[in-house]
Amino acid sequence: MRTTSFGDRLFFGLNYGLLALIALTCLLPLLHIASLSLSHTQEILSGRVTFWPVGWNTDAFTSMIEGTRMLSAFRNSVVITVVGVALSMLVTILTAYPLSRKLFPGRRYVTLAMIFTMMFTGGMIPTYLIVKIFGLMNSYWALWIPALVNTYNMLVMKTYFENIPDELEEAGKMDGCGQWRQLLQIILPLSKPVLATITLFYAVSYWNSFFNVMLYINESAKYNLAVLVQNMIQNQQLLQEIVLTGAQVEVVPESLKAASVMIMMLPMIVIYPFLQKYFVKGVMLGAVKG
Repeated sequence: MRTTSFGDRLFFGLNYGLLALIALTCLLPLLHIASLSLSHTQEILSGRVTFWPVGWNTDAFTSMIEGTRMLSAFRNSVVITVVGVALSMLVTILTAYPLSRKLFPGRRYVTLAMIFTMMFTGGMIPTYLIVKIFGLMNSYWALWIPALVNTYNMLVMKTYFENIPDELEEAGKMDGCGQWRQLLQIILPLSKPVLATITLFYAVSYWNSFFNVMLYINESAKYNLAVLVQNMIQNQQLLQEIVLTGAQVEVVPESLKAASVMIMMLPMIVIYPFLQKYFVKGVMLGAVKG
């Protein structure tokens, strides 16, 4: 039985300590925000709230839902995310699959051309002009079409497809499977880890869309949660109006800010545990080879 040396124990101990410290820097601000959103107003004003709610109170969430366009913005975020993820996954799969097949002519040059776009892009102004020329302004298509394929996500999925044994493809051909049946009945059922991982990547990206929404969407009624929350956090006058609107409840701007951030984060926090078991496996098996 191999014994662990003092150097190894010291190395692992330092690593665990560093990782725990990094985890705390991510977790403690989240706990503080959650505590502010659920604490009583007097406890917030007195500065007694740290990492645990003091005087349980949900009035901040009530004021946000009843006194703002939070529900409509939430609905807009859901539409942007669900449709965007569906379109991006469809196009990413249809791009990665042929590029992973050895018989696909010119696949190396197509892959290199797509990798080129990771290092050099047209820039914001040309992209804006193209979106405007095609009449996509003030439409969610301006968010979906330019972001249909993320090259990194496509490469991860392509590499995962390449790692699936060729014998399965040969067996499918012997059974009379064409390329579509092989993709739908063999490749995709075996690719659940990478599909879940890339779905999560796209979902987080679309859910947190802020700059593109500000750039391409002109109507405030079409704003998503990211834009609405950012506007409320920066606009102190708007927060005061929300406080005055909810005169029947006792809230302060700090709790409103915290509640809006929690509403923004909760969907991704809820979804992640269901995909977490696929996450590490999908990234590792689909990692880009050197």
